[in-house]
Amino acid sequence: MTRPRIGDRSLFPELQGDAFLSHAAVSPLSAPVVEAINDAMRDFARHGVAAVRPWVAQRDRLRGKLATLINASAEEIGFVPSTSQGVIAVARSIDFVEGDRILLFRGEFPTNITPWQQIAEERGCEIVWLDTSDVLLSQDPDLSALRAILEQGIKLVAISAVQFQTGWRMPLEEIGALCREHDARLFVDAIQAVGGVPFDVEACNIDFLASGSHKWLMGPEGAGFVYIRQERFEELTPRHASWLSHEDALLFLFEGPGELRYDRPIRKQANFVEMSAANTLGYAGLEASVDMILELGVEEIFAHVSAYLDVLEDRICEELSLISARSRHEAHRSGILSFEIPPEIANKELGDTLVKRGIVASTPDGLLRFAPHWPNDAEREHDAILSTLKEVLAELGQ
Repeated sequence: MTRPRIGDRSLFPELQGDAFLSHAAVSPLSAPVVEAINDAMRDFARHGVAAVRPWVAQRDRLRGKLATLINASAEEIGFVPSTSQGVIAVARSIDFVEGDRILLFRGEFPTNITPWQQIAEERGCEIVWLDTSDVLLSQDPDLSALRAILEQGIKLVAISAVQFQTGWRMPLEEIGALCREHDARLFVDAIQAVGGVPFDVEACNIDFLASGSHKWLMGPEGAGFVYIRQERFEELTPRHASWLSHEDALLFLFEGPGELRYDRPIRKQANFVEMSAANTLGYAGLEASVDMILELGVEEIFAHVSAYLDVLEDRICEELSLISARSRHEAHRSGILSFEIPPEIANKELGDTLVKRGIVASTPDGLLRFAPHWPNDAEREHDAILSTLKEVLAELGQ
């Protein structure tokens, strides 16, 4: 099979349209991903339960590759179906007590809000709010508003690495340093970052992280993961656990009599969140996609996407006079470029019409969002994007 090449979408032979620009929503599946899923499916069709152990080994292999992507160790990676399930698993396992304060950010995707609100209500914690756009991405390099709140005492800060609407990349190294300085734990929703922008949990002092599989990792849905820093395991009480969360959980099935016990401890690794039957097909596909991302290199992917968006942003601003929501600071940019939608045009109608005409973008909360990845080719796509967008805006604005 053809090897992946940046700017080449030949590994997506079934992908329709002139330009797919919605990796911040759900990525299309490449031929290697589809083939890996089919391999796993055929294996279970032929062997049933005998296929289980080889695919358990596959997930352990994938665990190491995901760890490489974020500069962690394999023991710090656990599999969950989605970002939401990862947030819930971590939130319920942290030993919050009445009076603890949790810092959240307005403008976040609700995945990283609702579970913390529920925990706060259940355990008597206080939710404290900051605004992402007005505080963290202001001209204040010292993040004084964040520091002031941390100085008042915060148990945990929960933030997304990249904001889903605007693509603003948060200054995680500075945030992590402040959290460490004030003994606050840092939780990061990384679904809009991992696989698309360089990411380092050590450099950012991240304690907990969750990510889904179907955006910048370009895998199937339902194959996400969590990261839990090794030194934080002692602070957790695994309340999101079941039979496979125990040490040596499978011994009673394979090692003969006397192994059926209920007193085995819950594992002190991130994989305690792996409670029951896994999404074998999903993780088979995810490994195929992660292999391509590692082969191409996240730094190279990000440079390609940034160059693509630099030109696209300039052309749309100049030729169509749309207002960009992209950060003016390169350090705060990601793989997302968003524009304000003219008030006379309905979001859904704009998005649906563009898709019908071969330009797949998304329209979250009043913005037109473009999110290319490594297969996108500026030379082949930009003219089509501009001409189609110009036509659609003219038609819908009448």
